[in-house]
Amino acid sequence: MFRLSESNEGAGVHLAAPNLPLTASRWLALAAAPSFALMTGLSAYGAGGDMICSAQGGSMLGGMVPMYLLMSLFHCGPWLKLLARQEHGARALG
Repeated sequence: MFRLSESNEGAGVHLAAPNLPLTASRWLALAAAPSFALMTGLSAYGAGGDMICSAQGGSMLGGMVPMYLLMSLFHCGPWLKLLARQEHGARALG
């Protein structure tokens, strides 16, 4: 199979950003945790949108605030990888 860059080399076509999907996926992975953290704050201190979830008298973990908090924690993996990579690089250079 031909790779896209190999098949277009002979035609003189150069891709502007061949790693754009990889770069976009990394930025999206990093954007998830802060987005859910922001939504946690907005749900906790914002409008009464949580009333629908808490009206049924469910468990303590019911509602939007705990859900967004858990989702923020579950999406911290890319941030931890980034911090570990930077710490390892700083130790190697220092």
